[in-house]
Amino acid sequence: MKSTNPLLNVSGTTIFEVMSRLARETGALNLGQGFPDGNGPEDVVARAQVTLADRANQYPPMLGVPELRQAVAAHNKRFYGIDVDWQTQVVVTSGATEALAASIFALVAPGDEVILFEPLYDTYAPVVRQAGGTPRFVRLEAPDWAIPEDKLRAAFGPKTKAILLNTPMNPTGKVFSRAELQLIADLVQAHDTYAICDEVYEHLTFAGKQHVPLMSLPGMAERTIRIGSAGKTFSLTGWKVGYLTCPPQLTATIGKAHQLLTFTTPPNLQHAVAYGLEKDAAYFETLGSDMAAKRERLARGLTAAGFKVLPGDGTYFLICELEPGIGLSDSEFCLKQIETAGVVAIPVSAFYDSAPPTNLIRFCFCKSDGMLDQAIERLVKHAKG
Repeated sequence: MKSTNPLLNVSGTTIFEVMSRLARETGALNLGQGFPDGNGPEDVVARAQVTLADRANQYPPMLGVPELRQAVAAHNKRFYGIDVDWQTQVVVTSGATEALAASIFALVAPGDEVILFEPLYDTYAPVVRQAGGTPRFVRLEAPDWAIPEDKLRAAFGPKTKAILLNTPMNPTGKVFSRAELQLIADLVQAHDTYAICDEVYEHLTFAGKQHVPLMSLPGMAERTIRIGSAGKTFSLTGWKVGYLTCPPQLTATIGKAHQLLTFTTPPNLQHAVAYGLEKDAAYFETLGSDMAAKRERLARGLTAAGFKVLPGDGTYFLICELEPGIGLSDSEFCLKQIETAGVVAIPVSAFYDSAPPTNLIRFCFCKSDGMLDQAIERLVKHAKG
């Protein structure tokens, strides 16, 4: 019998599914996979319910319902001063992961190179390879995860088609500085290439840090694909509603890729997300401040349990550095912690393509205060023996 796709044969089950399954099987508290344990804003959920009953439930327009595309364009202008035409520059997708895949498939052809920062979300490199492209990795190092300028400059070359930037960054919690963004913008323009920007955590920044879209920098509007996520902005990860903003000349090609991947997204969810994006500023400010409080709550607890917590200014995640001489890799430590403490974390080695560090683990804090406190109690109790 002939073999199946070799690129998929070598890809294992995502670490997030593995660890979440272990949480379900063992009853451990899941601070691994990044999903809130609430049910999202009541008014947004209610809007989806009402729309399900009183709107057509057949195929919506392939690129998205006009109301959501208009809301995405207005969101760009409202928060970042980015002017876009909703009819020619906005595409709605079935989650940000699909937006990433559609963008990569639209841009990347066999022989092209795509620059990726490590550590990285585990979807990026496999999709680049599936498109026939070659990843060029630029590694960021703990604890500050600063861009090594010499290595980034060396990664660009005549085959570079795009750079993929995730800010705020999963798993590190890094919010790229304006100076770092300007460096990236300068290189993208100098090498006549594109930027694909995964900005799903755009409203989840802390410690006074502000998210700056690369698309907002001079000269980048015509070179950048900016990706957002209702799942992260409204704590509704199961809805899988994403949206991207891009230059007009890319919309048709991205739309063709989207057509082949999912074609469209449930219309009632699109209408509800359009409503959500129009919520007042207080919602978005509270989203960030509430998550910042949860971050501090977990950071204090992890410190009390003996963990070394690394800095992080955004996302849902905290990274801890394991003590030298512990005798366990990050994967081994996480598996043992499930068994002995009943708390799930993610080994950060899962976010590298090769030769990863094995002394970092990631905890998720987008959970109820009660769950965080219970997890802290377990970890502190375990640390005390």
